[in-house]
Amino acid sequence: MGETLNLSNLQPAQGRKDRKRVGRGPGSGKGRYAGRGIKGQKSRSGSHKMRAGFEGGQMPIYMRIGKLRGGTSRDAMPVGPFRTRTVPVNVRDLDRFEAGDEVTPETLVEKRLIKNTKIDVKLLGSGEIDFALTVRLHGVSSAARSKIEAAGGTVELLRDPSASGARRKTRRAPAVEEPESGEQAQAEPEPGQESEG
Repeated sequence: MGETLNLSNLQPAQGRKDRKRVGRGPGSGKGRYAGRGIKGQKSRSGSHKMRAGFEGGQMPIYMRIGKLRGGTSRDAMPVGPFRTRTVPVNVRDLDRFEAGDEVTPETLVEKRLIKNTKIDVKLLGSGEIDFALTVRLHGVSSAARSKIEAAGGTVELLRDPSASGARRKTRRAPAVEEPESGEQAQAEPEPGQESEG
């Protein structure tokens, strides 16, 4: 029979491992400089809280490399999701629906094709479809529209295409006041001609 456990023979299951006690002088085992070396940025307090990509003040790599112009270029900065105002959904993604279903931003969220309805959705024409669907989205490309209608479906836009994008301010021409009816405008005499008295 094993020994009865009591306070006199209580001990941890694993041996204790002493933690590193830095900044306690030469007798602590970490030396005079607490394992940080002598001087320099990384010997200072707060030096290990630098943001990702920080290169000590020199021009970082993401600012040194070349950049291509354009808001929707695959090589434009920032790299990642292209700077567009819509979430793309392709025709090939609609195979999760059944014939006669209605494709809206809400149903796309249910099918887990998009995350939420905060951003407008545009249907693109990559892929094929062979059954009829009713598509009601914010934007549809010409290729996607032709494929949906060829399969017997219908397309309806939730927003006027002319209203999308940045609004351009148009300058209106100054209004010209026309003389009232019944009154004839009197012609001014040309220079050098005197009006007959």
